[in-house]
Amino acid sequence: MRPRNDPRDESAERRIGPHGNVLVLTENTDLVADQLSGDSALGTAELLRAPLMNNISTDEIIPGWCCYRYDEKLGDYAYLGLRDKKVAEGALKSLAPRIIVSGEAKGCGSSREHAVYAEKYAGVEVVFARSFERIYEQNCRNVGIVTCTDFDVLESLLDGEELPLAAFTRRANNIERAIVDLGGLFGFNRQRSVLTPEFAPARPLNVVEKILQRALSPRNPLPANASVSVGESYFVTTDVRFSHEYVTPMAAGMFTRQFGPHARLEQPDTCYFFQDHLSLAAPVLRRRENGDRLIARVEDLGVRQREFAELGGAHFIGPREGGGSRAICHNHILEHVARPGDVIIGTDSHTCTGGAVGALAFGVGATDIANAWYNRETLVKVPAVVRVELDGTLRPGVCAKDVMLGLLVHPGIEGSRTLGKVLLFTGSGVGSIGMDERATLCNMAVEAGGMTALFEADDVTHAHLARRTPATPAGAVPSSDPGARYDSTVTVDLGSVQPMVALPGDPRNAVPLASVREDVRVDKVYGGSCTGGKAADMDMYADVFRLARDQGRSVPAEVRAYIQVGSEAVLNHAVERGYLDLFEQVGVTVLPPSCGACINAGPGVSERPDEITVSAQNRNFPGRSGPGRVYLASPYVVAASAIAGRLSSVEDMLAGGART
Repeated sequence: MRPRNDPRDESAERRIGPHGNVLVLTENTDLVADQLSGDSALGTAELLRAPLMNNISTDEIIPGWCCYRYDEKLGDYAYLGLRDKKVAEGALKSLAPRIIVSGEAKGCGSSREHAVYAEKYAGVEVVFARSFERIYEQNCRNVGIVTCTDFDVLESLLDGEELPLAAFTRRANNIERAIVDLGGLFGFNRQRSVLTPEFAPARPLNVVEKILQRALSPRNPLPANASVSVGESYFVTTDVRFSHEYVTPMAAGMFTRQFGPHARLEQPDTCYFFQDHLSLAAPVLRRRENGDRLIARVEDLGVRQREFAELGGAHFIGPREGGGSRAICHNHILEHVARPGDVIIGTDSHTCTGGAVGALAFGVGATDIANAWYNRETLVKVPAVVRVELDGTLRPGVCAKDVMLGLLVHPGIEGSRTLGKVLLFTGSGVGSIGMDERATLCNMAVEAGGMTALFEADDVTHAHLARRTPATPAGAVPSSDPGARYDSTVTVDLGSVQPMVALPGDPRNAVPLASVREDVRVDKVYGGSCTGGKAADMDMYADVFRLARDQGRSVPAEVRAYIQVGSEAVLNHAVERGYLDLFEQVGVTVLPPSCGACINAGPGVSERPDEITVSAQNRNFPGRSGPGRVYLASPYVVAASAIAGRLSSVEDMLAGGART
């Protein structure tokens, strides 16, 4: 990237010194608690020799219920959800660590910018980790928190050296470095920094590069005989922007402060606002000591969101008459909005669901969406692309959820191999995978650390677009050029995929179901969320429950089983096929559309640490869905476990439920 009339004064480059407290997040949470209480017998250097905590989710940095606020109170809640529950309210803010250190994949999970603000309001200025999840790192950069993966820099700091900002950001590109240097994205824009990104010579492009190149903002036009460069950042023009009630009020406040009280949404017809995350939260919140205050905050979030959406003239997809929501945001975008080649951003990490129709869809934080509301632009670092070749067909009783759980532990994907990359599903087997199942694969790409995932448009895509009312014309459909470059290729024989389950704590704890030898008795079963609440998921639940009914079986009295539809369209699908009656006959409670239990905000959440849930949702981080332990599985396994009363395959359920 070439500086062109860069307004920054190089002589005044920001420097970072060794003063302030350091918090080392070790795998041993007792050591973390000792540091927070001031009782640590170990110095920072000794703590850094202990195993560092990996995969710290944003649910752990800031629990979902804390996100009903978006002010400096967030600093009191920082790390309140950390595993083992050793961090008390206000503990981090009391220590006020200037520097926090952890291991791999810091900030996995939700896109909530509340997490980085919680750290910022607790005094954090610099975050070191072995690696960072994309959205978390971008959120840090957007609010001026420095991130660094170079532990030699940390060692120099601890040795007493004062270092220039460039030492911390040397692995960033120039525009990322400038955003941090200028205090965040809004500071960068106010400074009207004119950094011209570098371009590569013209070359064959894969579909991701082609979409981004076509969407380049006039702010960084494509030169003649050039192409976008992997690892370089460009501003691109979005086609669709959406937000839900968790984030809209926070981002709306930023929008008004940055652009003025009379600022309006740019092209509001391409903006969508959803009330889907908290539409069934009240019964869960009432069980909390401060439940009435939390419910009032939830209601206030909804009011503020509706007012902002209506003032801007955007689409508002709100509450459903009779309870719940009209649709979960990802289901609605998939069903009605996304088109091949679109650039779609949403304030939710599972925005990548839209990749099922061939859109480049990815999650962003509050700062990014507020900026995009004003000018439709978002900053994108061109990602490397991993080809996932799907060959053959799936066996009966095996589905996309099993494929994805298997991919999370595949040697070509596990660990941090796909951080910030895009999974491109291709191969001879993609034609056998329907739209809803493609959505499951794309939805969970973020659990692999990916930026997003997508399928190139084909007959399945065009049939899906034709079923919409009115039918959606595909327009110019991008596809990869022969000779395009890919980071790597992973091959999956669909015929060899077996039922999988993710053990509690992380989706990446995936193992074959048959390898779980213990008898896991369940208290609750949940089939829903954007991952498990689609029409095809309802078909799978129904297949199992029909077998159970024919055997005279039903959900045991000691088990609570819930099936939650993802949209009104899915509800209609279930009604037309008699599924609601079937589910009721076997003892399952059907819930209206809402994110619900997946976000700890609806029926199906656990209430005690010893409760066990088998769920079709996408995440099982500590505290994500209540204090209990959550196993992730396919709709088939979820339904079978409901009938068996224990973690079970369909075959085991039919054999009597006991697993041996």
